[in-house]
Amino acid sequence: MVGMIKKEDVEKVRAAADLYDIVSATVTLKPSGTGTFVGLCPFHDEKTGSFNVRPSLGVWHCFGCGLGGDVFKYVEQSENIDFREAVELLADKYHIELHYENSGNGPARENTGSKRTRLLEACEEAQRFFVSQILTKEALPARKLLGGRNFSQADCERFGCGYAPQGWDNLVRHLASKGFTQKEILDAGLARQGQRGIYDYFRGRVTWPIRDSTGRTLGFGARKLYEDDQIAAKYINTPDTQLYRKTQVLYGIDLAKSAIVKKRQVVIVEGYTDVMAMHLAGIDTAIATCGTAFGAEHAKIVRRLIADDSLGAVQLVGPLKVKDQPLSSRIVFTFDGDAAGQKAALHAFGLDSAFLSQTFVAVADDNLDPCDLRIERGNEAVRSLIARAKPLYDFVIDAAISRFDLTYMPGQVGAMKAVAPLVAQIRDRSLWDAYARKSAGRIGVDLEVMRREVMNARRQMHVRDEDAYAPKRRFERDEPRVEPGTNPYANPATRKALERRDAAEQAYFKIDDAVFIAEQQFMAVLIQVPRAIDRTMFGQLTIDHFMTSVFRTLFQAIAAAGGLPSDDTPQGLWMHNLTKAGGPMLNQVINELAVMPLPLPGDDGGNGAQPPQSNVPGGVGGGAAAVQLRPATPEEQRYATELLTRLLDMGFMRQIGLAKRRMAQLPDGEEKITLLGQITRMETARKDLQAQIYGNTVG
Repeated sequence: MVGMIKKEDVEKVRAAADLYDIVSATVTLKPSGTGTFVGLCPFHDEKTGSFNVRPSLGVWHCFGCGLGGDVFKYVEQSENIDFREAVELLADKYHIELHYENSGNGPARENTGSKRTRLLEACEEAQRFFVSQILTKEALPARKLLGGRNFSQADCERFGCGYAPQGWDNLVRHLASKGFTQKEILDAGLARQGQRGIYDYFRGRVTWPIRDSTGRTLGFGARKLYEDDQIAAKYINTPDTQLYRKTQVLYGIDLAKSAIVKKRQVVIVEGYTDVMAMHLAGIDTAIATCGTAFGAEHAKIVRRLIADDSLGAVQLVGPLKVKDQPLSSRIVFTFDGDAAGQKAALHAFGLDSAFLSQTFVAVADDNLDPCDLRIERGNEAVRSLIARAKPLYDFVIDAAISRFDLTYMPGQVGAMKAVAPLVAQIRDRSLWDAYARKSAGRIGVDLEVMRREVMNARRQMHVRDEDAYAPKRRFERDEPRVEPGTNPYANPATRKALERRDAAEQAYFKIDDAVFIAEQQFMAVLIQVPRAIDRTMFGQLTIDHFMTSVFRTLFQAIAAAGGLPSDDTPQGLWMHNLTKAGGPMLNQVINELAVMPLPLPGDDGGNGAQPPQSNVPGGVGGGAAAVQLRPATPEEQRYATELLTRLLDMGFMRQIGLAKRRMAQLPDGEEKITLLGQITRMETARKDLQAQIYGNTVG
């Protein structure tokens, strides 16, 4: 039986892993206070960012769904793997050799990588194989096809174009020679099972690698070249695998991600060659879906990259001006102008209102797709196509109106009847009313008649009324979609979101007082900057200095973790030991306190949080959790001492109060005199503490 990964190797990986780098690969993170970054949570759908990352502590937490943890937990959640696989995946990423405890009579296992890692390696090797085949004699039809689309050899290399040979098992034999098993090849979606063994899934086709935003190859798209191809479909894609989900992948996202974040714009096209044409024409935000229509899961990916939180909790909706960019923020679809394009545009109506308020449609003259447009009219025509895009609602409504002759009353009524169901599907109450007014004016009918038609259509279609422009609450009331026979709360994020909403909305136990605040702030400082805590004063604390039950329990967990960590304790190990001691009940509390903003200036020169530098020798800061606990700044030390003093002072107050109540119940005598002496000493110690910290005494 395979043993556990050695603890020292786990800590090596923890110290090397750059949490900011890993999270920002899929989430746009923006500075939010000292050392903290905020973005949209990748684990539940939200429109206002509540996902907090503290790279210096190696901790993340979402205040919306309640999930949080260290870098390993993030990889577990995002990749849907267990702890061991998360460690192995990160070890591969940071080139760290793992060693395993010998749990049986056999030798300890060598690091051959997790199953997911092996599938990624198989896809990368397949990509290298396909690229190596594009220059062979057999691949001449592939080169002619690409060349005929005005793509040079350098262009094909840039986008990873390859060729899958016509043979039965060329790729299978190549991967087998590289040490991959038949199961790994099948699980990666690169082969199919036949009666006489496995055979290549992609044969006699041009190939494109489909990658995630970090550049890892997850699967492939392939175009038919030969008439005798046994698969009739012109385009095929990798089937859904552990790596590849067609509803969650976007071709070109690895190339376009940085431009999307910078320009807050994304252009969604319908094919691989369209993506290539767009990028080569200067539209570097182009991406494409892979074998499926653009859906809600794709929208989540895009939203996380273009989300705007420049006004804090205010939800910004609609096209927004972007600094140094000629176009406002937008999502542009390049649909055909024919019936299929109209149908695709209507399908997009199903996305949420906030997303649709930024959605535009670009349609070229003569219904040319972007690749053909570039061939016939050049790069400038492609750029002009995107610049002239019109809002999605306008595109669909205008297309419907244009079918009618508005010179005559029957044409006006027909246009109104055709447009009313379209306007009715606009869920935002402000927008549908505005478009009803605009449509009535263009058609030439009375506004009240148009509104009546729209309202009737909304009732018939049971359209839910929304306000996309309203500020969003942290805890959304959107209920999970329930499939028959399934548990809608099987997802931990969904379950935690409901639990936290229940807690937030109850009215029988609200806490907002000075005692709670002092205890909360102290625990946050202790977790984030333990070296700011005075060890002598901390040694005077007992569980009775805390009144809030969760902080009393957390104080016990700190003791179970060994108390204050030594100065040379690795930052990641301190957080690991504390969360391990706290157990599942306190993990969320610890994560929230770890990312909670403190009322202190940062140690970054007052410039707020900045993206961490690479974790290399000589680097500044380091993106991974610091190797050792960082020293506290003078401001942090003063604040920690102030909080400690409050706790100790409250402890004296409670002890004095108890002693005085007891003394009032005693008859005159020696016991009462002794107790009076104890009270006097406590009052003197309390005044000395206050004088030491505040320079005066109270009372």
